[in-house]
Amino acid sequence: MSDNPWDNDNNEKNPWSGTRQNDDVEFILKTVKEDLKKSTGKKGKKSVPPKAPIVIKIHLRYVLGAFLLLWLATGFYQVQPQEQGVVLRFGKYAYTTESGLHYHLPAPIERVLLPNVARENRIEIGFRTEMPNRRRLSGKTVDVQSENNALTGDENIVEVNFTVTWKVKDAKDYLFNIRDPEKTIRVTAESAMRDAIGTSPIMEILADDRRGVQDKAEKTLQSVLDEYKAGIAVTSVQLTKADAPAQVIDAFNDVQRAKADKERLSNEAEAYRNDVLPRAKGEAEQILASAEAYKSQQIDLAKGETARYKAVLDEYKLAKEVVARRLYIETMESVYKNVDKVIINDKSGAVPYLPLNELKKDKAEKTEQGEN
Repeated sequence: MSDNPWDNDNNEKNPWSGTRQNDDVEFILKTVKEDLKKSTGKKGKKSVPPKAPIVIKIHLRYVLGAFLLLWLATGFYQVQPQEQGVVLRFGKYAYTTESGLHYHLPAPIERVLLPNVARENRIEIGFRTEMPNRRRLSGKTVDVQSENNALTGDENIVEVNFTVTWKVKDAKDYLFNIRDPEKTIRVTAESAMRDAIGTSPIMEILADDRRGVQDKAEKTLQSVLDEYKAGIAVTSVQLTKADAPAQVIDAFNDVQRAKADKERLSNEAEAYRNDVLPRAKGEAEQILASAEAYKSQQIDLAKGETARYKAVLDEYKLAKEVVARRLYIETMESVYKNVDKVIINDKSGAVPYLPLNELKKDKAEKTEQGEN
């Protein structure tokens, strides 16, 4: 018999033979089983890891609790002084909160919108201001022809540029009643301004009464937005440009200059009228007063003459010759008073007399010369 350990005849002694391998596996399993029994201290029962599922359950509870707390904490929110908090519950408006720290149910149950209600927004109508660049420090304005043409009350075309400033006065209405606030304000403002211009002559728009046109457009715009329940307050409507169209600006300027000359001449005529008319009225009053005085004087003189005539008549009836002679002498006196006279006597001819009249004249002439 061969001594080869791998010979088939010595299979009983071969450690790698199949029968021996099975015995070794069974032995190993038996050994492990006994070791497990010894470790548990109980015979015939399987060994179980002590309380491992309980530890897992405790850890999961802590995680879920922390997650719940974090989820609930997401409901706190801060409303700034310039904001209003609009709380939505499942997408529907619930209530409005003012500035301060508040709480709402966490998402997706409730969420909050925070529109700025203090900021003044500005909309340009009829023009746009381009943003400045490195070469240009200030923005350049570009006219928008589709927005700035309007028809005036006296059927003239005018180009107007204006700005509208506005802010939110009711956050709920602002968020839910209008879809595009800026577009709504722009379209409504164009309509309001055209309505104000359409009832005003062109001169009021260009120079005389811009403020009246602005105020009317602002009132109309606010009234329409209130009807829409837009939650918007219009703070001002300001005209920045009001001119005639470029195609007719020269002719329009000539017309305006002619109107200015007409106004100037009218003012000058009014000033002359105001100067002459009062003086003429004063002179007329003076003439009327003089005529009234002359009338009274003549009436009084006539009454005096009448009274004197009646008195003479009464005397004449009593002594006709005496009164007749007296009347004759008085008449002659009045006739000859200012006449150069030469007295002639029937017997001796000319009689010398004292020239009193000539002496009076000479004296008066000398007095005038001395004054001069």
